[in-house]
Amino acid sequence: MAELTLDDVTKVFTEDDGNEIVAVDDVNIDIDDGEFLVLVGPSGCGKSTTLRMIAGLETVTSGEISLDGRRINEKPPAERDIAMVFQSYALYPHMTVRENMSFGLEESTDMPDDEIDSHVSETAEMMGIGDLLDRKPADLSGGQQQRVALGRAIVRDPEAFLMDEPLSNLDAKLRATMRTELQRLQAELGVTTVYVTHDQTEAMTMGDRIAILDDGVLQQVGTPLECYHAPNNQFVAGFIGEPSMNFFDVAVRDGRLVADHFEYELTPAQREAVGDADRVTLGVRPEDVEVDVEGGGSHAYDVFVDVVEPRGDENTTHLTFDRGVDEPETFTATISGLRHIQAGEPVVATLPPEAIHLFDAETGVALHNRSLETTEVTGQLT
Repeated sequence: MAELTLDDVTKVFTEDDGNEIVAVDDVNIDIDDGEFLVLVGPSGCGKSTTLRMIAGLETVTSGEISLDGRRINEKPPAERDIAMVFQSYALYPHMTVRENMSFGLEESTDMPDDEIDSHVSETAEMMGIGDLLDRKPADLSGGQQQRVALGRAIVRDPEAFLMDEPLSNLDAKLRATMRTELQRLQAELGVTTVYVTHDQTEAMTMGDRIAILDDGVLQQVGTPLECYHAPNNQFVAGFIGEPSMNFFDVAVRDGRLVADHFEYELTPAQREAVGDADRVTLGVRPEDVEVDVEGGGSHAYDVFVDVVEPRGDENTTHLTFDRGVDEPETFTATISGLRHIQAGEPVVATLPPEAIHLFDAETGVALHNRSLETTEVTGQLT
């Protein structure tokens, strides 16, 4: 177990024609001993490349990676004391579960065979696959193969775990179960872990902290709640959260936001945050949009229900200012699944001033994030 540090880490690929592609651009992350950090972002953002550089499977163009205070840039993968779990599991098909789990110890240590066998058996029991040790991968389900891959990493007792979308091949129910098991297992072992996923739900539910990448650039590192409630920029705000945050491009006029279909009165604190900007982006999360059959006020607007998506415990409701238009512009509200609401119904949508976010229209940088004074949040945010 050890601290893992990425200091100005950059990866540049050179194409056959000499054109250079910056896959990872000056990434800086300090990962604490025993921390579970999730690297998350859309496909092609550089998260897997970052993980492969930590593992030694990709060279570092510039910058430094250190483990427990030791630079490991030039060390081959076998000498980094890091165990990696791949998306494809990467099990040897001709070997039994026992042989797959033993292989790394046999190749990299002088541990006696009986001690290796005992260590493998104990780990297999912990992973719930003790009765599968004599089977081969072809005789296992996807979930069982995943446990074998995890067990093979755990049995090595490394200083750090690297996991590259290890649950992506499992069905939805098994993924949810394995998320919980992985969290419990990592907490019990206390091993520094870097987990890569494109699924923001996995990132929010699993990580002690999450690091969000876009186009090779680190956008924010923080706890899930920090990234959700206090995003650094519009990209983070839109990427984290399901359904995504609603965004409205608006002009700023005399302390008010002016859009095509509505005007919005800003509070004094929001006016100060906006400063001299003449255009900003107004953001509000679907769960913060209040939907009523009637109402009023400076932050309430007459709208129409366009589409309702029932999800059981809640309804994702798409609202629009446009009625009778073939392709109306919509925004989203999340309401209770017990409420009966229909497409075409007129309703009143309120955007509470304490719940809105404001972003610079050109850079996307957050100018103002929602107030948490009325939100029950424990932990790092107050």
